[in-house]
Amino acid sequence: MTATAYSNVPVLVVGGGSVGLLTAALLAHHGVPAVLVERRSGPSVHPRATGIGPRSVEVLRELGLDAAVDAAAVDLRGAAGKAVAPTVVAMGAGDVVTVPMPTPSADGLDVTPFRLRGVCAQDRLDAVVAADLARRGADLRWSTRLVGIAQDADGVDVELEGPDGRYSLRCARVVAADGTHSTVRTALGVGISGPGDLGTSKVNILFRADLRPHLRGMSFATCTITTPQAPGLLATVDGETNWVFHVACDVDAGERPEDFTHERCAAIVRLAVGDPDLDVEVRSVLPWRPRSAAAERFMVGRVFLVGDAAHTVPPMGAFGLNTGVADAHNLAWKLAAVHHGEAGAGLLDTYAREREPVAAATLDQAMRRMADPQLHWGRGPEAAAARAAAGVWAAPVVHLGQRYHSAAVIGPRPELPSTVDLVLDGSPGSRVPHAWVDGVSTLDLVASRWTLLVGVAGGTWLAAGAETGLPAHRVAAPWLPDEGALLVRPDAIVAMRATAPAPDPVRCLTEALDQVLARPARVPSA
Repeated sequence: MTATAYSNVPVLVVGGGSVGLLTAALLAHHGVPAVLVERRSGPSVHPRATGIGPRSVEVLRELGLDAAVDAAAVDLRGAAGKAVAPTVVAMGAGDVVTVPMPTPSADGLDVTPFRLRGVCAQDRLDAVVAADLARRGADLRWSTRLVGIAQDADGVDVELEGPDGRYSLRCARVVAADGTHSTVRTALGVGISGPGDLGTSKVNILFRADLRPHLRGMSFATCTITTPQAPGLLATVDGETNWVFHVACDVDAGERPEDFTHERCAAIVRLAVGDPDLDVEVRSVLPWRPRSAAAERFMVGRVFLVGDAAHTVPPMGAFGLNTGVADAHNLAWKLAAVHHGEAGAGLLDTYAREREPVAAATLDQAMRRMADPQLHWGRGPEAAAARAAAGVWAAPVVHLGQRYHSAAVIGPRPELPSTVDLVLDGSPGSRVPHAWVDGVSTLDLVASRWTLLVGVAGGTWLAAGAETGLPAHRVAAPWLPDEGALLVRPDAIVAMRATAPAPDPVRCLTEALDQVLARPARVPSA
């Protein structure tokens, strides 16, 4: 065993899935050198999710990756979001029921500056982010696993095992993005709560087959196949030749995941497609089971849990991956502020304070949808009434409308104005509303830094922003009083709202920043 010790690693990210990769990318974006370790030899080729929500797209836009991910996405504009058919052949012949992809209304297009043209499978997302990290010269250590972790008041010691043996690292902080069965979480003794495993075990079959002749121009995000010979859920990866098919693994009847050989899986796919002569290449077979659970704590000293290590969200609603991306986005700028000496360590305490309630609410919403998928997919007044009766929030509220309540928000208003309609009104703790300012979104104006948005008559705030070194922009919008201002955090969350000029706006902004960033109290000058 080698025992080489390296010091001064600001952040170690454990886990190279989507959330781990994006955590490393966000840290690099904020100027924090990070080391990422992943036990696999590279990004996973087997997609587990395909739905990238609007807030995650905004994060990708912040990183400059929105166009690349959009290019990797399947173009589903005008396509079916969900389809139900006996087989793929029957679908192409017209024996199909569809629910259209949600088409943003004029109001909906005003909520966010950019939307993907369709779904983007997780492996394609990971390839884009990993390539960007490589271009940045990031320290990505594949085929490397964590085998030990211990922390003290000044840092975290980890033992890693890689291709050249074992070695140690001394890190300022560690981010655990190592999945549902997190090694880091277990080593720290953090328990989990929640229902745990749900429903039946499943097998995810990743396969290559040209289904275009059978689809006859039809496209979809997912299709429930109902043939009794091979029922399951077919999901698009590229919309042409790469697909995943989820089938039940009946453990109660004696089935085991290992019984699903590539040969058997190819036969199942042919039955589901309805073509006994279909040329099928099974690329990967992944057993899985829906699960709902959350870690009892998202932060232990200098270690932070993100993604599935912090919460495992059931698939209905496509909230799981997106909740993990939001974890990374919330944490990265805070780690950067502390690393660069711009904030006190107390700022990091707000990560758990903000993300734990949001994760709990998201888990609850996914569970309510699991009871009846129509609560998610249903359209029209009857579906809306059913959602209201079941306590199901509109999906945009889950993705974009949740609010933070912590010391990093001044005057927070955590209560949701509506669970039916998305309300982004500039309240402290909410995501800053999107509006176009000379062709630039307010979200783009924030640009990963502290930013001041002022009303059209907010000249005193504009001058105060300049004096305190804050980028400041005039915005004409109904959610911003003419003489008011919004102080916006680097993660585009409103930290403070002023509805009128302050007697001393420079002092007001300085004290707000000091509070949010957990800076030591200033000594008044004599």
